[in-house]
Amino acid sequence: MTSCYDNRELSWLKFNVRVLEEARDSSVPLCERLLFSQIFQSNLDEFFMIRVGSLTDRVLVDDNKEDNKTGMTPKEQLEAIYKRVKELVPIKDETYFDTVKELEKIGVEHVKISSLTPEEEGYLRAYFNSEIRPLISPQVVDKRHPFPFLKNKEIYAVTHLESKNSVKLGIIPAGGSFPRIILLPDKSRLRFLLAEDVILHYCGSVFENYRLLDKALIRITRNADINMEEGLYDHEVDLRQVMEELLKKRKKLAPVRLEISGKLGKEAVEYLCRQLELSGEQISQCTAPLDMGFIFSLRNRIEKAHPEMFFEPVSPRLPATISPNIPMIQQILRRDIMLSYPYESIRPFIRLLNEAGNDPDVISIKITLYRVASNSKIVEALINAAENGKEVFVLVELRARFDEENNIEWSKRLERAGCKVMYGPENLKVHSKLMLITRKNGNELQHITQIGTGNYNEKTSELYTDLSLMTADPEIGEEAGTVFNALSIGNLVENTSHLLVAPLSLQNKIIDYIDGEIASARSGGEGYIGLKLNSLTDKVLIDKLIEASCAGVKIEMVIRGISCLVAGVQGLTENITVRSIVGRYLEHSRIYIFGKGDRQRIYISSADFMTRNTIRRVEVAAPVKSPELRKRVLHIFDIMMRDNVKARIQLPDGTYKRISPAEGENALMAQQYFIDEAAAAAAANAMKKPVKVKVRRKKRSRK
Repeated sequence: MTSCYDNRELSWLKFNVRVLEEARDSSVPLCERLLFSQIFQSNLDEFFMIRVGSLTDRVLVDDNKEDNKTGMTPKEQLEAIYKRVKELVPIKDETYFDTVKELEKIGVEHVKISSLTPEEEGYLRAYFNSEIRPLISPQVVDKRHPFPFLKNKEIYAVTHLESKNSVKLGIIPAGGSFPRIILLPDKSRLRFLLAEDVILHYCGSVFENYRLLDKALIRITRNADINMEEGLYDHEVDLRQVMEELLKKRKKLAPVRLEISGKLGKEAVEYLCRQLELSGEQISQCTAPLDMGFIFSLRNRIEKAHPEMFFEPVSPRLPATISPNIPMIQQILRRDIMLSYPYESIRPFIRLLNEAGNDPDVISIKITLYRVASNSKIVEALINAAENGKEVFVLVELRARFDEENNIEWSKRLERAGCKVMYGPENLKVHSKLMLITRKNGNELQHITQIGTGNYNEKTSELYTDLSLMTADPEIGEEAGTVFNALSIGNLVENTSHLLVAPLSLQNKIIDYIDGEIASARSGGEGYIGLKLNSLTDKVLIDKLIEASCAGVKIEMVIRGISCLVAGVQGLTENITVRSIVGRYLEHSRIYIFGKGDRQRIYISSADFMTRNTIRRVEVAAPVKSPELRKRVLHIFDIMMRDNVKARIQLPDGTYKRISPAEGENALMAQQYFIDEAAAAAAANAMKKPVKVKVRRKKRSRK
């Protein structure tokens, strides 16, 4: 029987391939394609630092626990990962150079040093000697000079120096206080080189008393999977101090990958591997830049002169349903409000916080913070509320990966302002997006609750698709208060009637709802489940979905990233479809739909169907009760299911196939549809006319 399970790590690599496909799609504006190449690379960096790092640790401690879905050991997973990555790197390199070649048509050229004219070469040599050489720190490595510590993701120029008795290397850090992009003096075109290539070219003059045998640029990726529990066990200090120490430790963890660009002989490569304790399978030979972070700066230089190379600028709209002249609290007391990012602006939510901080009737504001912007207006609003004498309770998740430093600093500022700052349960991350305003109206307490699918982050609200529900429903407000009370004393919520709260009352209730659809299908009714998720890895829920499929329940899923369930397998998952949409914005909202008609339940949530979300984190899912908003959520899901431009459908072998419009069918790109819908709503509001959205007919060609 064909398996209907996929390995988590290999499924993630399939997702990153879909990102790379966007970099190769000729219907995507040229500079946006360049950005997708950069996203592919940064995704892969994080994958190696976390997922590969974790698997490497398990191999080192001889942990042979098999993947519960595919039976692969950690070693087998690593072997499969490295093999697949070796196949993807040449495609990534080819994609970059194809894009760069097309950029030459608009006068933007990534110049090869070998193609420089004598005059340009003279300019470059003078630039190197005056602007770069004084700022670099070359080092010779041999028996008398130890191998240096190489920083995570930093680029180094490495030369194999002639030596009679042993390998001798010259190493130059290729980053520093000098610009990475070097522009040639050409007024008519934007012709550039990268500093690391220039350093490598002139490294012979740096090691002038040596004969260079070969040279290359290298970059290592280090394990970043720090063990927080171990840190807490070894210290009797608060979590913030532990995290500060662990962040220092992360920078020194073991390498898990070596990337090489250039010609470096076998002897030198083997020497590097010995020093870094890496094997041959952990080496990637690259031709494109080892770090594509420069692309952001390059895009900024191009954008003004060539706006056609980019997506059409879009600003988040202020929802037509929200009055700018009526306080947000009053509007929410009248009816539930939902914001849909990035099509609608986060500003009404920030306005709500600011109004609450200045409202004499507001007693307290409670909120969970996971990832916030570096210059967060949301945190500033909380600080202002505390300074105005409000009780402000902020649960800051210091363990939000790669946001730890930012969150540590914000937690200090919040404390200084008089906020009560907590860090959450010892062994569980608080990933929920929950905010509660408590207000006294005469003798009556009023609750304004906000539940979101995405972070309280102004920056990502313009890049990620998310939903934010604001409600004065007293039952939801009471249960939100129960969640905060439990968190404040280190407890967990066990029983709820409205909210689904992980880790104790989310997975089990979802199973109950799936069972309800199974019962409906088996009794001759219509069983239906609709899910929009980032990832699906929880085997308990996967097996329950398989059971539902076998019972005849129709299951439609939009899963952007990992899906450890394979759809369409006869006898197992033939009633399940899995679609993935990768486009201009990162699909981030989570929607759960169970049933149809009068018994239909609709939730939005911060929780994916991953074990880490369902039983290892504090998460919240909220019911959408308003008939108007229920209709809106179903509309969003329907449009996602109808996307035939950016959607890929999962096939029974676990691969993904891009969907294209059928003969005579209009092309429908969900994200563009929602952009147009928001613009039409704003225009209709201005003109006081009903909203009409046209489906665009889009001609496309692809490589």
